[in-house]
Amino acid sequence: MLQNGEWKGRTLKAERILRDYFHLTLTTMVLVVGIYFFKFPNNFCFGGVTGIAVILHGIFHVSAGNVNLLINLGLLVMGFLFLGKSFGFRTAYVSIISSVSISLLEKFHPMSAPLTHQPILELIFAIVLPGFASALLFNMEASSGGTDILAMIIKKYSSFPIGIALFWVDLIITIAACFVFDIETGLFSFAGLMCKTVVIDSVIESANRCKYFTIISSNPVPIMDYIQQELHHTATYYEATGAHYHTKRTVILTVVSRSQAVMLRNKIREIEPSAFIMITNSSEIIGNGFQHF
Repeated sequence: MLQNGEWKGRTLKAERILRDYFHLTLTTMVLVVGIYFFKFPNNFCFGGVTGIAVILHGIFHVSAGNVNLLINLGLLVMGFLFLGKSFGFRTAYVSIISSVSISLLEKFHPMSAPLTHQPILELIFAIVLPGFASALLFNMEASSGGTDILAMIIKKYSSFPIGIALFWVDLIITIAACFVFDIETGLFSFAGLMCKTVVIDSVIESANRCKYFTIISSNPVPIMDYIQQELHHTATYYEATGAHYHTKRTVILTVVSRSQAVMLRNKIREIEPSAFIMITNSSEIIGNGFQHF
């Protein structure tokens, strides 16, 4: 029989897993909307498996959704064969869900033309929606699969720079769009290729951004109590001496989320209006309560 503590622990773990996969599914749907409703109808090719699917659709007039599904399934098999357990079920889950969803949309909601007559507007959505979703997936320790799986295999079995390899693959696919479709589509695809990485990097940095506080205080105990008891973070402190008046002060170092930063700043002003506060943006915090290696 399970004890109450063990049962509660398993329940919390199950809830966390369900919540994580709900977020993965929701984010994947955003990715699918960007690809199917904006990328495929306009023949935008920014690289990756979806870019290959668009190119093959343009040459052989086969279903882009089915091509995307077949290539992703083949890459998933390669991932499990060459990477084993390190491959990650989250990436496999996202890859299958996205590929199947695109194929189902193609069957039940076929797109014979773009949604609008504004290609720039459609290009923006074709970049932003998949880019935003991909960044969130990376932040949840997953990816959309596709060429990311090839990158993981290259990383494991060679010292070849992955970023360069993937860039050249994406570039070749984008150049092919100029020949398979027309120069306008090719130029739009080039613009998408250049903007895609910027969007992903910006979203990842924004999602991980925290506030780093350096607080110089003569009444540190209430501030540290608030950080621990109300914000559920910890802090590091040490004694320091002012250079001008040679007075003793306590320096408190802590990191909180953006929403908590406003609360902490206001609380410090309430506890000790004369405290000196330095607040710095940081997008790479690694440790207990934040990211792990």
